[in-house]
Amino acid sequence: MKENNLKIIFHIDMNAFFCSVACILMPELRGIPFAIGREGTSRGVLSTASYEARAYGIHSAMPTIEAKRILPTLRVVHIDYKYYQKYHNYFLSIIREYSSLVEVASIDECYADMTEACKNKHPIVLAKEIQAKILKQYDLPCSIGISHTLFLAKMASDMKKPLGVTIITPSNTRHLLGPLSVEDIYGIGKRTSPILLKAGINTIDDFMNPKNKDKVISLVGSNTYQYVRSHVLGLSSDVVDPNRYSKSKSISTSQTYDVYKESLSDMLYEMRQMTRSVIARMKEESSLCKTVTITLRDSDFNTITRRTKLEDFSDDFDLIYSVVSELAEENIEKDKSYRLLGVGLSGLVEKDSLPKEYNIFNVDDVMKKEIILDEMIHEFQNKYGKMALYRKKEKQG
Repeated sequence: MKENNLKIIFHIDMNAFFCSVACILMPELRGIPFAIGREGTSRGVLSTASYEARAYGIHSAMPTIEAKRILPTLRVVHIDYKYYQKYHNYFLSIIREYSSLVEVASIDECYADMTEACKNKHPIVLAKEIQAKILKQYDLPCSIGISHTLFLAKMASDMKKPLGVTIITPSNTRHLLGPLSVEDIYGIGKRTSPILLKAGINTIDDFMNPKNKDKVISLVGSNTYQYVRSHVLGLSSDVVDPNRYSKSKSISTSQTYDVYKESLSDMLYEMRQMTRSVIARMKEESSLCKTVTITLRDSDFNTITRRTKLEDFSDDFDLIYSVVSELAEENIEKDKSYRLLGVGLSGLVEKDSLPKEYNIFNVDDVMKKEIILDEMIHEFQNKYGKMALYRKKEKQG
């Protein structure tokens, strides 16, 4: 296929996005080593680190206490998530000035099909224009990768940071990708790359060398080998789908506590709030769930996940929280303290996609379920207090 018949895909990757937003809100952070995490404590791990902090070897997912040991003067700040969402919307608004085909990959990156936009402007010129506009209007630096597939565009955006623009074409793919470490292959995974490196498969050229085919397959399996090979050769998807992630397949939330939770009633109260939160998000998407999940992590970092399937799809708070509390009661051990609690909903479907089966002939069944649920709630409140579980009264009239 000729290069001029290929699509032109941009991958726009915001550089140290969380730190960039922090600097906008707190200009005194510019030029100093800092990280995003939990303020006022050495517990937990860092979400990300500024480029100045990375120069000291500090990185995302590093325990805060270890980062402080490396650099005692490191400043750790926390920013409300709503500000990240605000600036996420800002940079997306600029991308959408150039293309209607924009696929959000995460809060700090997206793909855009710029084939039409590049008919009268060279891709690199367009990329630099977009880059400059985002930086000038919102003070957000970004790197842009350009290629004919989503995978190669993503690989390109990682090559020059910050404020880089890289284009990968069929004619320069081997030259640009070949010398890269197998650790740099998008999607290869942190567990797989050490296996390859240990076996002497150090670069993408090593991986792609036909002489190493049997060796690589023995290490990672045929599926992974074929996946990587086809993606590197530019044979993967070139479809930018704006609706790919428009509907969540699952919704969850969790909270880590500086002061561990020991009281069952305290934990149930926390999980009730989490249940309200995930149900609110589910209702925003007009969805119903089939499966309810809780996550518990004790003070020794032992984590368990327990789930239950509902009889019917639902978005009813009382029903879902009764399942959450039941799972919690069954799995929280009295002699343990807990540092993390979580609630999740999965098996989501759009509410309008389900048939409306209720009618005058089965309304008695519905009422029976309501009576049973009210009895469960009354029994629960007698055991743990009225604040552990309650139902909002319907307004009269």
